Amino acid sequence: MSIRNGRRPALAAAAAIGALVVMTACGATQSGSEAKKGQKQQAKSTGTIALLLPENKTARYEAADRPFFVKRMKQICPTCKIDYKNANQDANLQQQQADAALTNGDDVLVIDPVDSVAAAKIVNKAKAQNVPVLSYERLILNSSPDFYISFDNVKVGEKQATSLLGRLNQLGTTKKGDIVMINGSPTDNNAKQFKQGAHSVLDGKVTIGKEYDTPDWSPDNAQKEMDQALTALGQKKIVGVYAANDGTAGGAIAALKKAGVDLSKVPVTGQDAEVAGLQRIVAGEQYMTIYKPIKQEATDAANIAFSLLKNKKPQAQAMTDNGSKAKIPSTFLPVYAVTAKDIKPIVMKDGWISYQQLCSGQFAKGCKKNGITGP
Repeated sequence: MSIRNGRRPALAAAAAIGALVVMTACGATQSGSEAKKGQKQQAKSTGTIALLLPENKTARYEAADRPFFVKRMKQICPTCKIDYKNANQDANLQQQQADAALTNGDDVLVIDPVDSVAAAKIVNKAKAQNVPVLSYERLILNSSPDFYISFDNVKVGEKQATSLLGRLNQLGTTKKGDIVMINGSPTDNNAKQFKQGAHSVLDGKVTIGKEYDTPDWSPDNAQKEMDQALTALGQKKIVGVYAANDGTAGGAIAALKKAGVDLSKVPVTGQDAEVAGLQRIVAGEQYMTIYKPIKQEATDAANIAFSLLKNKKPQAQAMTDNGSKAKIPSTFLPVYAVTAKDIKPIVMKDGWISYQQLCSGQFAKGCKKNGITGP
């Protein structure tokens, strides 16, 4: 589903959230009971922030999350140090990285967990040492992180599925074949929520011929899954593909192209608005993606981390249940379903990608066809 109406106010709302976090960081104070119990650090205006990201197979983490977080942190705390680690999709390695950060005396942990359940051990150890934890992008379960920032992940799945269903209806193929669902990693709580949202739209309206949970969010694994689906169902039986992100979409599309499938008639979803995903959209190979303002998320995360460093309490939009007895203060940013016609007014207008990045080389023709012109 294309987001045509109300996107400007939504984008503005995202920016307002960032401003609100900063304002709250400046104004909140530590409660007297917490001070008496000694459960919080002494207030600081400088320190070391550990940024622990989960993997690099998804392009966004190294290309966007890390640099935007670091840039904002240097703006608000020039003397703060960033202790950055990437776990390469290894939960045990992430545990080791977190242990090292705590041993080295890092003051705040910002964690995007490889495994949402296993990461509870990190939170518990950090809390025992009075080190605050920000659960970034993916919710850490069965523990009590100090804050959680992300997007409405169920809504992401709903928007992906709504776009796919709308395109199938346009093509007249909704009831003429099967769709294949290629979900994200089974250890990622976000992937479970994407899948939940997608099923809430698709169930009863389409036939799901095959469904897979993709280990490590790996495009290679997604390609293998799509190969299996093609073998089991037959090329002519597949009318659409729900792919949970642009990486898995790329793997699925590689398998479909190898099998000679006409991608103009078999829509494939995605997420993250990666350069490769957007280029596949203008080339007519991928139908849509979900654009999430990652720059705003990473910027807000830096604001929140600095707030926690100073023993301030950022204002929450919601309280999230993560399976623990405590409710986790949370902030959620908006998401946008993007097809070819939405790339320029939404994604490019927000500064996420330039004309030169999107329309270089072989993709210039597709950009021109879709009305995407240079600056």
